[in-house]
Amino acid sequence: MSRVARTPRNSVNDRPGRLKLLLRRQKRLLRPAAWVAGSFLLVMLFIGLLRSAAPHAGGSLETLHERIGSLTAFAGLRVQHIEFEGRQNTPEPLLRAALGVTKGEPILGFSLDAARQRIETLSWIKTATVERRLPDTIVVNIEERRPFAIWQNNNKFMLIDRAGNVVANQDLAHFRGLPLVVGPGAPQAAAALIDALTARPALQKYVVAAVRVGERRWNLLMTTGANVMLPEGHEVEALDRLMQLQQGHDLLDRPLVAIDMRLPDRLVLRPKADAMPQPSNSNQKKPT
Repeated sequence: MSRVARTPRNSVNDRPGRLKLLLRRQKRLLRPAAWVAGSFLLVMLFIGLLRSAAPHAGGSLETLHERIGSLTAFAGLRVQHIEFEGRQNTPEPLLRAALGVTKGEPILGFSLDAARQRIETLSWIKTATVERRLPDTIVVNIEERRPFAIWQNNNKFMLIDRAGNVVANQDLAHFRGLPLVVGPGAPQAAAALIDALTARPALQKYVVAAVRVGERRWNLLMTTGANVMLPEGHEVEALDRLMQLQQGHDLLDRPLVAIDMRLPDRLVLRPKADAMPQPSNSNQKKPT
């Protein structure tokens, strides 16, 4: 068998391989230095941007944002995507207008906190957060107020949340299944009464609306047309008593105009006029 002659490692023919090895070693040595130099340049660039964009006397932080945005937009830091998370009922055009930023504008050219404050002025919004996701995306996360009831006041209908805040006064058809409360002061006091009625579904099904009287107490307008007058501060006890009367005597199915429960020791019932017995006339002559 013939043997293949090996070229000595230090021969002239091995020079290309040695040259490649030397270049690799030099690259490994230069790589940390390149990172240091690149980082130094970035820091110097950022310091320069801050100096050139810093507001002078009489300037504002908003002006600073605008200048930084303008200086960084050339690097491609522009808004290309706007995402809304948590939105169900808030009209998107209102959200975009409150955000105050459109596609193509510098992503660093506006204040996140100012945008959040504008969004939280919208009636539907309970809380909001606004964040940048560089290089080109803005994400708005919102928590909306939850519709709780419909409030009627001065012949106007408004959607309110549990705390009594008005969240909408248009397009209420989608929420017509919510409880109806009426009168001044009703939104702030509605939660406790509605919770008590919700816990008593057999009674709740008779209730058309809850009317706030003198901003102190409630009247319940029933499906039969009866007006149930609840005592101030003792609504739950009165509802339990009304439940017992319904179960034992079908009180809510009777032809009544009013059921007055304001006095703790008595119940006053007022029947409808056409349900009252007609008095007999003893002097009326019989036909011959």
